[in-house]
Amino acid sequence: MSVEPGWHVDPAEPTTRRWWDGEGWIGAPIPVHTTPPDGPPPPEPEPVGEPPAPAAGSPTAAGQPSAPPWTPNAPGQPGASGAPPDGPKAPGTPGMPWTGQPGAGQPGAGQPGLGQPVHPGAGQPEGHGVGQPGGPPPGWPYPTWPGRPPEPRPHGVPLAGYGARLLARLIDFGVVLLLNAVVNGWFVWRYFEETAPYLREAVRRAMAGDSSREGLPAIGEQAGGLQIAILVIATALWFAYEVPTMASGGQTLGKRLLRIRAVPLDADQPLGFGRATRRWSTMGMPTLLWFCCGLGLLLQFVDAVSALFDHPLRQALHDKRAQTVVVQVPRADDPDTPTDRADPEPQGDTP
Repeated sequence: MSVEPGWHVDPAEPTTRRWWDGEGWIGAPIPVHTTPPDGPPPPEPEPVGEPPAPAAGSPTAAGQPSAPPWTPNAPGQPGASGAPPDGPKAPGTPGMPWTGQPGAGQPGAGQPGLGQPVHPGAGQPEGHGVGQPGGPPPGWPYPTWPGRPPEPRPHGVPLAGYGARLLARLIDFGVVLLLNAVVNGWFVWRYFEETAPYLREAVRRAMAGDSSREGLPAIGEQAGGLQIAILVIATALWFAYEVPTMASGGQTLGKRLLRIRAVPLDADQPLGFGRATRRWSTMGMPTLLWFCCGLGLLLQFVDAVSALFDHPLRQALHDKRAQTVVVQVPRADDPDTPTDRADPEPQGDTP
């Protein structure tokens, strides 16, 4: 027995009513508690594409009424997201992760649905916003990593740890200090001789509780020149120790012992003299300002700890200026060591 045309409860979605014309559902559904209008709903625009032909022997092909047909993108019924109720959901539909690839014959992720305008997402580049090809559908949030993103691996090797970098720098400071003790020792002794009378008397008065400055011995006339000479020699020794070795191999003695090295961001190659000089000067040149109330030491401290606050490449200020990054030196028996240096990017570690 055929069902008379009229507004009936949709068996696929009991919370809605739809118009049954005697052969199938037509028009958009309405809530079941809403009073239906008189007569059938207005005709809807033709959908894009032709529906598949009914299979031979099916009730529809034999001219018999069948179950209410599935209408793609009809609001309020199962499959409104662009997939049949019991079939696989298209990418970008609720309950399925957005992949950015459209399904076959269906509006997929990154493409506008039927009757939906295309407009770029807020804050997203052209071609990658909401509703744009390559982006999520309209009304969907832009996808992010479902947790902490993977650590970057510049040129296929992991980044150096903060502890290894700090220990390598302390070893290098010790080497430079030994060089200064040999080369700069005489100048330091002469500077102490020029300032010793003043310092002895100032310390004696401080221990006796005397805060007066009258009658203190004058500092020697050569003290100022000796101080400048000491700082210039110390800076030059640091430059001679670090820049040539960093330019050729990206490693000082400390970095070699800790198995880390500095490489350019754009290619796995030696730094070169110019880049190594720019990298060193950010930390080494403030040595000349040590006599300015410790300003040079403050600048060097800020540079040293800046890597702790940089993510994800852990670049200190001298790394940012030279466009370098510090990485671990892989061992020969390390299974993560890239075998093809011509293709340094790791497979599957970055989006």
